[in-house]
Amino acid sequence: MRFVSLFLTLIITTLLGASVSWAKDTIKDTITVQKTMPFKKGVPIPKAVRAKCRLPEKLSLFVQKYSKKSADIKVVDGDLKDIEGKVLDIKIINVHGPGGGAYTGAKYVAVKGELKENGKVISSFIGARYSGGGFYGGFKGTCSILGRCVKAIGKDVGKWLHNPKDGARLGDAPED
Repeated sequence: MRFVSLFLTLIITTLLGASVSWAKDTIKDTITVQKTMPFKKGVPIPKAVRAKCRLPEKLSLFVQKYSKKSADIKVVDGDLKDIEGKVLDIKIINVHGPGGGAYTGAKYVAVKGELKENGKVISSFIGARYSGGGFYGGFKGTCSILGRCVKAIGKDVGKWLHNPKDGARLGDAPED
């Protein structure tokens, strides 16, 4: 009888410890992002890409989608500078996207992101992705290929948010 009682106590203690540990691991920070993640001012972006590809909107949607496991994402339509708490400020800093789809070579998107808390930068990254369009790339247009780049960047950012190392290089971003 004493053995059974001891055994049950051990099982209950183990289960309670596991459930407390699980609950702790599921608590996520709320991070605010912009509905559209803008092009950095002054960066030359091809006019057709700027007008047709919707990269700022797509990047935001992919970051939201792939960051759900790491954080509760709140979206605002506007500037992040007056937002309290944690914000993820991402800017598109470079795009190589000549027209002609895959026939004009690989496309490229680069971003810079800063995770801030109450206005202070606590971590940052540079992310970049190249794509030639993948399978059937020859049948894809420039916007479709650049969309693949921002989708991959969104996945990279979601992984980075799980452990936001300052100065990280994501995807195809070169080391300094």
